[in-house]
Amino acid sequence: MGWFALPSFVLTLLLLIIHTPSYTSSSSVLPLCNHDDSSNLFQFKNSFAVNTSFFEHLWWRWQAEFYCSSYPKTASWNNNTDCCEWDGVTCDTTSGHVIGLDLSCSMLKGELNSNSTLFHLTHLQQLNLAYNDLSASPLSSRIGDLAALTHLNLSNSALGGDIPFTISHLSKLFSLDLSRTETLDEMGYSKLRIDPSTWNKLILNTTNLKELVLDEVNMSSIGESSLSLLMNLSSSLVSLSLRHTKLHGNFPIGILGLPNLQELTLSDNQDLKVELPKSNWSTPLRILYLTDTVFSGEIPDSIGHLKSLNQLSLGSCQFDGLVPLSLWNLTQLTVLGLAENTLHGEIPSLLSNLKHLTVLDLSANNFNGHIPDVFHNLTKLESLSLDSNSLGGQLPPSLFYLTQLSDLSLSANNLEGPIPSNITELSILKFLYLDHNLLNGTIPDWCFSLSSLTYMDLSNNKFVGPIGKFSTYSMETLSLSDNKLQGSFPNSIFELENLTELYLSSTELSGHVDFHQFSKLKSLETLDISYNNFLSINFDNNNVDYFSPSLAYVDLSHNKIDGVIPKWFSRNLLHKWKNIYYIDLSFNRLQGELPIPPNGLQIFSVSNNNFTGTVSSAFCNASSLSALILSHNHLSGLIPQCLGAFLSLSILDLQVNNFHGSIPTNFSQGNQFQTIKLNHNQLEGSIPKSLANCTSLEVLDLAENNIEDVFPSWLETLQELKVLSLRANKFHGTITSLSAEHPFPKLRIFDVSNNKFSGPLPTSFFQNFQGMKDLNDSTHHPPGLSYMTVSSRTTYNDSVVVIIKGHSMELVRILTTFTTIDLSNNMFEGGIPHVIGELSSLKGLNLSYNKISGMIPETLGNLTSLEWLDLSCNQLKGEIPMALTNLNFLSVLNLSKNQLEGMIPTGEQFNTFQNDSYKDNPMLCGFPLSKSCGNDEEQPPSVFAEAKESLFGWKSVAVGYGCGVVFGMFLGRLFMKTAKPLWLARLLCGYN
Repeated sequence: MGWFALPSFVLTLLLLIIHTPSYTSSSSVLPLCNHDDSSNLFQFKNSFAVNTSFFEHLWWRWQAEFYCSSYPKTASWNNNTDCCEWDGVTCDTTSGHVIGLDLSCSMLKGELNSNSTLFHLTHLQQLNLAYNDLSASPLSSRIGDLAALTHLNLSNSALGGDIPFTISHLSKLFSLDLSRTETLDEMGYSKLRIDPSTWNKLILNTTNLKELVLDEVNMSSIGESSLSLLMNLSSSLVSLSLRHTKLHGNFPIGILGLPNLQELTLSDNQDLKVELPKSNWSTPLRILYLTDTVFSGEIPDSIGHLKSLNQLSLGSCQFDGLVPLSLWNLTQLTVLGLAENTLHGEIPSLLSNLKHLTVLDLSANNFNGHIPDVFHNLTKLESLSLDSNSLGGQLPPSLFYLTQLSDLSLSANNLEGPIPSNITELSILKFLYLDHNLLNGTIPDWCFSLSSLTYMDLSNNKFVGPIGKFSTYSMETLSLSDNKLQGSFPNSIFELENLTELYLSSTELSGHVDFHQFSKLKSLETLDISYNNFLSINFDNNNVDYFSPSLAYVDLSHNKIDGVIPKWFSRNLLHKWKNIYYIDLSFNRLQGELPIPPNGLQIFSVSNNNFTGTVSSAFCNASSLSALILSHNHLSGLIPQCLGAFLSLSILDLQVNNFHGSIPTNFSQGNQFQTIKLNHNQLEGSIPKSLANCTSLEVLDLAENNIEDVFPSWLETLQELKVLSLRANKFHGTITSLSAEHPFPKLRIFDVSNNKFSGPLPTSFFQNFQGMKDLNDSTHHPPGLSYMTVSSRTTYNDSVVVIIKGHSMELVRILTTFTTIDLSNNMFEGGIPHVIGELSSLKGLNLSYNKISGMIPETLGNLTSLEWLDLSCNQLKGEIPMALTNLNFLSVLNLSKNQLEGMIPTGEQFNTFQNDSYKDNPMLCGFPLSKSCGNDEEQPPSVFAEAKESLFGWKSVAVGYGCGVVFGMFLGRLFMKTAKPLWLARLLCGYN
């Protein structure tokens, strides 16, 4: 919504130009300058330096140049000349007193303190010091001495502190501008503040005030009653701008109806509640900017009464419902912004009424239907944004005849069909965003030849065919990723000398590309050519003397790049790419030693390659890393201790390598770790207690190592931990709680299998596993749609290996609703705690191969989300509870090798299990065992016998019941291809 802050800002400056007359006159008309005024002006000049660096910030310089010509006006001031002829000085034609001083954009730097001779110029009527650097000095209370002022402009002059009470002495003010841009925040300057008493006096005393601009002034202490004082200016106030002032509470509705108010800006006050009048709203308002304030409900029909309205921005205001039909009758509108609300319905053809529109932004709403083909009436349109809606159909032809259009954004909709091919009218189009749609066909030639086109994003569509030859060199950003583009990599891309961003990932381009050719793109900052399996990329060329020093983002992942990292790449990485923050070389065939990441790099991923050797101590220089992903290589040696001390590191993934030695012991307080995966290595020793400092940790996977320790109970203090896997190590002893108030409250995967734990099962933990209770609330966690993610600028997905009936399965993406407990292959004893039955969202429970005794608790029947249950190889006795037939999603059941007795329950899922689920329980009887019970009723039909006669019959039962929600659909596809349901059931659902 930053687009719509600009017009109000422009407006303010235009008003300044209108309200502030030129301060130059012929010396033949004016008398000689008053001597005292001349002396005071010259001393004022000498109290400041001329500093051009104030305008070195590009955005700042652009704004200053937009509003005024920046040059040191005081350079013309000479003590030997008449001050009335000096630049920026206006004198009274009768007395010779200085009545106007305009030193805006004069590159002045220094403090405006109370000793300044400026305050001796008591005849000043107009004072403009905008766009200078007053060094965050407070506005002196002596400003009140200039009681004759009618126009005061100190905007963007880097003033700070409290606005003095004495500003209320300026009772003759017509125009007051103390605003500033957000750029001054970036430059480290504090804001001006105004307190209620100063505000109240100012508004009550300046009864002729027409223009009040306080953008970016801190008004957080100004309440509704103080704002209501603006009603006293009903006969004078024409323009009011209070953008980003931290106003809150209710804005007085009466101010919107002031009879002479033409311009009102309240944008960027997120806690300010504004209500639009619903009736009798007829004012001369021309400009209304309420972006990012608080509304609710629909836009009232009364908006259509503002017949003079020229610019309207209601973006990010929480409006919903339909756009009132009356709005489309505001025929004088040039700017209309309704973005980032929840408006819905179709965009009506009445849009054609707004023939003066230059800017239309309806993005980020819920508009549906087709885009109306009415743009032949909107010939003045310069910017059109309809992105992030639910619009469908084809692109309207009239859209491509807008000769003034420079910005077209239709991204993230459901648009389909081709882009028109014969376009000649879009001669000044600069921005073209059609990404994330369903567009198809070939990309027309004009997209590669339009001389004005600078930014083009056609990614995530269904385009086919080759990329055309570029015949224009204006392109700065090009994104064609995620399409089905064929043909060779176009060499004409290497002629785009202004290109800064190139995205060509996930295409079907083929042929051969020498990577060093990208060195021709001297301004390149972002390069993404990942996921191109048909493209051969030659990475090894030692003759690359120059590569863009601006390079910041490189993604070459998921290709077939082989060989060692060339020396030129390592040299550039360490010494030339000063802005580099992202490197992803994962899923290739690279080998040899790892390249060294430089300090400043944030993402470094080289996983799934064939790298060997150790992690050099030089990695310790890259303390800016937020993600270090070296997994699935052949790395060895020790893990550098320094990695634990990196405060910004959130992902440390070293899994599936050959690291040995101990885990780093120096995890620092205040670190950002979210994921630590060191599984499948040869690590030894104990778990360092400094891991307790990782208070944001969500995934800790230390499985498949040689760690020898007791259970790290102190980890229970990690309130964000969701995955804890200590599987297949040498842990021993009992698992007990440290009696933390909320141990492991978010844990969803708890795997300590294949160790030497003993003693009773950890009942106290089960009681507190809140993350395994009631996760199926679809209003918060839609099943199957929500995945665990890491808040780091990378496509990294958390993964974990789980064991299901002896089969290892890697979950590449972890569902937030995927919950399992695996305590198998240990030496636990005692009974199964009844409290496990409270873990209502549990998907898998494995307690096999222990010494657990007693009966199976009836409460396990409450685990209605359970998909596999393995209690085999224990010392359980008694009957199988009938309550287990309530487990409608149960696909794997193993109760074998226990001392269970009695009749096996029947019905629902229990009709799908085979003998293997119950073997080696000699006292069990009934279906599906051959041993019948004395009072057996008629045996239920065997779905497996039917499967021999009908594959369809087996699928309908076994897929529906036998493999549960997580695996059912996957199995169904395999059954259709293999026709071997029993074999697949044994392999994937865990039957022996």
